[in-house]
Amino acid sequence: MKKRSGQCISQMGRYKAFVPSELPPKPPVKIEGELKDLLKEANLILARLDGFSYVIPNVDLFVSMYVKKEALLSAQIEGTQASLENVFEFQSTDGQELENISDVEEVVNYIKALNYGIKKLEKFPMSLRLIKELHAILMQGVRGAEKTPGEFKKSQNWIGPAGCSLDTATFVPPSPQDTIKAMGDLENYMHSEYQLPKLVDCALIHYQFETIHPFLDGNGRLGRLLITFYLSWKDLLEKPLLYMSYYLKKNRQEYYDRLGLVRKNGDYEQWIRFFLEGVIQTSRSAIDDAKKILQLREKDKNLLWEKDISSRFAVAFLEKLFYMPYVTVKDVQQELEISYQTASNLVKSFEDIGILREITGKKRGKRFAYKNYLDILAEGTKPL
Repeated sequence: MKKRSGQCISQMGRYKAFVPSELPPKPPVKIEGELKDLLKEANLILARLDGFSYVIPNVDLFVSMYVKKEALLSAQIEGTQASLENVFEFQSTDGQELENISDVEEVVNYIKALNYGIKKLEKFPMSLRLIKELHAILMQGVRGAEKTPGEFKKSQNWIGPAGCSLDTATFVPPSPQDTIKAMGDLENYMHSEYQLPKLVDCALIHYQFETIHPFLDGNGRLGRLLITFYLSWKDLLEKPLLYMSYYLKKNRQEYYDRLGLVRKNGDYEQWIRFFLEGVIQTSRSAIDDAKKILQLREKDKNLLWEKDISSRFAVAFLEKLFYMPYVTVKDVQQELEISYQTASNLVKSFEDIGILREITGKKRGKRFAYKNYLDILAEGTKPL
């Protein structure tokens, strides 16, 4: 019997796969009571976050850091054992010193995909073609790279504990044949004139994508990317400042359970409530972090003046640290195009006044961290 959210269809291999109903849900989503209040609150806080992007002196700097954090958190939900420090180490050493290079490359691919998608959406609408292009970037040279990157699945996939089979899977998404139609329907819905409130649509589209599970691997990461892309495409945010992976990582089991509840009994409303609560919490956190970073930036600029080391190179170096908070003297030399000795003196002065901290304990090959800045970014980034 077909439920509101879809039905299990018997397949040739004597198993059943879940085929989701087309969006929008029927009967329609009831936006009333608590859900209505949450939607209003989420829209208000999201508008406040969007407005904040106009007063941040260097919003692209802030976005670039949050992209790295989002990439890391999203990969960690899938079990990637990488840290924020690893990501910055990769940036400064090309991964030459990393033992977990494959984990970090998954994060780096996510960053590339997110930046690529945001740039594409400036000129082109959301499409299946873009989704496939993003998937190819995500999977390039990492685990799952052999599973047809950039192409919808051609064999049945399933979800469940490590080592489970199709027979013991927790959830079996649509067959490859049904996937093609389901993704076509999803693309049509994204472009349809029938629209629920945009945040509700965003929640539904994320659910639908994760339920279709169109690729053999990487569906979770790509589905979370689509949240950011949809909000940008629909102009809810001028800059891509909302990243929900921290909320979804923190509530990982509830996240999976609530997606499952929609499939089980068609209760879209409980999933939308969970999603909107995530938008509210994530927006508040982003605003708080932006304030802390601006305060730190101002405090350390003043510190340079107080300590009489406010040369143009010192001020430029402080700005660079917000992009690359792990540095070597050689990095500073190259970035600022100064002599090695001048770079060494600059790093030493920043270390002496407490802006930088040496983290290797070595006499040679020293690396330095902008610890106070990293502490703001690092919340919630410890691997699962």
